[in-house]
Amino acid sequence: MKRRDFIKKSIVGGIAAGTALTFNKYSGVFAGNGFTPESNFDLIAIKGGEPGIMFDKAIESLGGMSSFISKNQTVVVKPNIGWDCVPEKAANTNPALVGRIIEHCFNAGAKEVYVFDNTCNKWNKCYENSGIEKAVKDAGGKIVPAHTENYYHEVNITQGKKLTKAKVHELILESDVFINVPILKDHSSTDLTIAMKNLMGIVWDRMYWHKNDLHQCIADFSTFIKPDLNIIDAYRVMKENGPRGVSVDDVVIYKTQIISTDIVAADAAATKIFGMEPEDIAYINIADEMKIGTKNLENLSINRINL
Repeated sequence: MKRRDFIKKSIVGGIAAGTALTFNKYSGVFAGNGFTPESNFDLIAIKGGEPGIMFDKAIESLGGMSSFISKNQTVVVKPNIGWDCVPEKAANTNPALVGRIIEHCFNAGAKEVYVFDNTCNKWNKCYENSGIEKAVKDAGGKIVPAHTENYYHEVNITQGKKLTKAKVHELILESDVFINVPILKDHSSTDLTIAMKNLMGIVWDRMYWHKNDLHQCIADFSTFIKPDLNIIDAYRVMKENGPRGVSVDDVVIYKTQIISTDIVAADAAATKIFGMEPEDIAYINIADEMKIGTKNLENLSINRINL
C-alpha cells in the first residue's frame, strides 16, 4: 500500500543484528569505514565532506533515491525552515543539502518536489534568509506556503496517548513520498530537536503539544506520520541557545549526516554526535517504548563512511 493511501485510510478509519555505530561521546566524531553500495543497511552515518557530496555517497549506499521514489511520484521534502536566520547560525537545515536532495528526487523520476515548513518567524523571511528558497528553486522544486490554517486537515492519531488529533498540511496527506530533513541542534524545551520533532512543522496547532506533555505528543504523532526517509543535517550544529539562531559562536562544524528510514534510530544516532545518549532525550525513549522504531543502535546494520 502506498504511503498516501495508508494515510488516507487512516484518516477515514482512524488509524537484524549488525555493526554498532561508534562515536566519540564528547567530540561527536565516529570511527570506521565501510562504504558498500550493495549492502542492505538500516542507517548511514557519514562525515567529513560538504553537504551535497556526503548525501551523494550516503544515498548511493542505500541503493540510490530510486529505492524510495518511482517515476511520476510527488514528493515532499520537509527541512527545518523555522527561523529568519542565515545558514551560518545553524537554526535551519543546510540549503545545499536541501538542493541536492531535490536533484536526486528528480533524477529518480519525481514528477514534482514540494518544500515547506510551518515557520516560527515570518514565513517569507525564513524561506528567503535561510537560503532554502533559492536552493529549492535552483534545483527545480516548488517551495510552498504553510502559514494559514486552510492548508491543514484534521486527522485522528489513534495510537496517541496525549495527542489524538492533529491538523496536518495537505501536501503531506496527498504526496506519494515524504522526506524528512531536520537539522540537529540544541533546544530549550526538549534538549535536542532532530527528526521526530521536525514533524511539528507539518501541523497547525503546535501550542497544544507544548501544553500537553511535549515529549509524549512528539512520540504520539510519529505513530501516524512515518517519513519514507529521514536525513539529519549535522554539518553545522548549534550547541547552545537553541532553537533560535542567536550567534555563530554557538555553532560547531561537524560535517556529518545521519540517514535512515527508522526515525527513532536516526534520532538516537544523532544524539551521539551532539555528545549525548538516546536515553537523555525523553521523546526518543517514549518512541522506542511505543515501538515506533528502535533506539538500540547495536541491533542495526550501520554503514559508517569517513570522507
